[in-house]
Amino acid sequence: LASSPTCSQNPRERGDSSPDGIECSTTRGTGDGAPLPGGTGGGGKGDGGEGSQGVEHRGCSDPGRQLRSHRGILLAMIRMENVHKAFGDNHVLQGMNLEISKGTSMVIIGGSGTGKSVALKCILGLIKPDSGMIYVDGKDATKGDRDAFLARFGMLFQGGALFDSLPVWQNVAFRLLRGPMKQPAEYAREIAIDKLRRVGLRAKVADLYPSELSGGMQKRVGLARAIAAEPEIIFFDEPTTGLDPIMSGVINDLIREIVTEMGATAMTITHDMSSVRAIADNVAMLHDGVIQWTGPVGQMDASGDPYLEQFISGSAEGPIEAVR
Repeated sequence: LASSPTCSQNPRERGDSSPDGIECSTTRGTGDGAPLPGGTGGGGKGDGGEGSQGVEHRGCSDPGRQLRSHRGILLAMIRMENVHKAFGDNHVLQGMNLEISKGTSMVIIGGSGTGKSVALKCILGLIKPDSGMIYVDGKDATKGDRDAFLARFGMLFQGGALFDSLPVWQNVAFRLLRGPMKQPAEYAREIAIDKLRRVGLRAKVADLYPSELSGGMQKRVGLARAIAAEPEIIFFDEPTTGLDPIMSGVINDLIREIVTEMGATAMTITHDMSSVRAIADNVAMLHDGVIQWTGPVGQMDASGDPYLEQFISGSAEGPIEAVR
């Protein structure tokens, strides 16, 4: 269990009004219907589950936070314990330990080739660690139904990863048009258009193809797809790569607003320090296969950690070798 950040470190604790002026009056359950510690009801995967009856949060930025915590202690959604992964002689992860509390936004920073993407793929089960344990919502990530496990995740890929042969709405509704989450096409299209509006795109964009969109619009479509199935956990892989500073700021703001609205747990990989400051509740610095420093984003600049200080300043001098 990880202690909740203080109010000054976490925007969700400051009583900020909801993005876009939306009033939050529902709560989110644990996903399995089980009661939380201390007698708080759980509820189902959707909002307004059984456990949310009688609990109302007006004007809150994160309505599910009360149900995700117990006596001020946030419950861990993702935990990595002593995870190792090597590819031949290249030892990428060398005992990585990381904990991400439910409903918080963790940003992992570090140089190219330090294992950030490998860590993400290990959590998703796309890569099998050589040793160590990974838990999602307190359960071994390698156990249980695979489809149900992956259904809890949304993903914004670095390059957008849109299907060129599909119109935008089918890209956004991709998960809703097949597999265990399949919905009627008309309903899936309605959801896709709703999510496109949420990321600032007009309904007419739904029938365009990715090649007809700018880079910023493609990134928004990718974000709409990531949230289309209302995931509990969202991964963002270099969300602002290839975007100009203004569009990067727009995407950062959208990510922050949407993650807060949904009460989702977020993990972001980035080199962009402006993204770190805009998106993060907490930051983790990965170097030499281990987490060198982790803590609230508000403590990052005064960390005193030489690795983190060199990364933030971009200096060629320091413990991180300029040439790897």
